[in-house]
Amino acid sequence: QVQLVESGGDLVSPGGSLTLSCTASGLTLEYYAVGWFRRAPGKEREGVSYISNRDNRKYYGNSVKERFSIFRDNAKNRVYLQMNNLKPEDTAVYICAADLNWGKIICGKADYGGQGTQVTVSS
Repeated sequence: QVQLVESGGDLVSPGGSLTLSCTASGLTLEYYAVGWFRRAPGKEREGVSYISNRDNRKYYGNSVKERFSIFRDNAKNRVYLQMNNLKPEDTAVYICAADLNWGKIICGKADYGGQGTQVTVSS
């Protein structure tokens, strides 16, 4: 059974940093394209960052460029999202998703997804 479990969400002050983890079981994550998405109250789900499974090509949404970084730890079967200089508008539930097809990650239609971890940025 495939599971993706997100962790690392927390309450943090503006300007702070967090590292989110997406840990997989039942599949080998290094063979999958992985995306981080977020859902804030009253807003549409937003694609935050993706990493491909062919050349580790990375994508960042405009609102997080220069602040967030996505990377893999294949030994731990995880993908991380390093988030720096957090802003109140980053407050959301962050969800990771995985698929063998990079295009399905970009379209937000991945085969596998987690339940999410809450990030709250507030003073």
